[in-house]
Amino acid sequence: MDYELVEIVFKAGDILKEGLKKNIKANYKGKADIVTEIDLKSEEFLKKELGAIYKDHIIIAEESESYLSSSGGKVDNNSESKKDIADKNVIYIDPLDGTTNYYHHFPFFAISIGFYSKGVAQKGIVYNPYLNEFYFAERGKGAYLNGRKINVSSKESIEESLIVTGFTSSVINKDGSIIMKQLKNISEKCHGIRRVGSAALDLCYVARGVFEAFYERGLKPWDIAAGKLIVEEAGGYVTNEKGKEHNLNSNYIIATNKYIHNNLIGLINEY
Repeated sequence: MDYELVEIVFKAGDILKEGLKKNIKANYKGKADIVTEIDLKSEEFLKKELGAIYKDHIIIAEESESYLSSSGGKVDNNSESKKDIADKNVIYIDPLDGTTNYYHHFPFFAISIGFYSKGVAQKGIVYNPYLNEFYFAERGKGAYLNGRKINVSSKESIEESLIVTGFTSSVINKDGSIIMKQLKNISEKCHGIRRVGSAALDLCYVARGVFEAFYERGLKPWDIAAGKLIVEEAGGYVTNEKGKEHNLNSNYIIATNKYIHNNLIGLINEY
């Protein structure tokens, strides 16, 4: 593990912890989609520090929503630029995943950083500074929580599974009736469904065997870039809603302990 990278992430975590001591100010990006001054402060810090080290990487960060070279030059956020990054080294940064939780002092939020080369995940970090949970995975080397190897659960049936999901207000406005039918259908067949508000941590909790599965639609690359690799390195499966290969631009992500994967896909696709 690159300890200089770890130190940078811990310092960004300190920004989040310090922010909780203050009166957090938020602006609305949408009806219920907020950004705080701490999101912005954490992102600027991470872009600056990571850009200084990983000079051959493009940095894509949530709040700027633009493509930034490590030298500071901007690339237009258009379809051609998105095609161009397929052959590049890219760092995806979510400086504060779970902003609404953070704003309300609910301690389920994290920094998420995914390193990709030519579209393939190489390293992933998810860090919850409040709960002191540091998740790390590197391709082919396993997944870890605070230095301890983690694995997905071994439960083999939906009936004994705890499942986590998420949905934004924009997704509810568009597909609310389908989402509610899916929730009812799945919840009637499993131990329960949870919605806790951080896709990055949801994925990590699948990786460590707390949840057997996570599913959600409408996520952005920075929401899942790190967590996806962490699940896979912990022995889990990640696909789209059809069971096909998932990529960061897929509209749907389904991550499971692998044993219940096909059953969950079947339940989701009934609606």
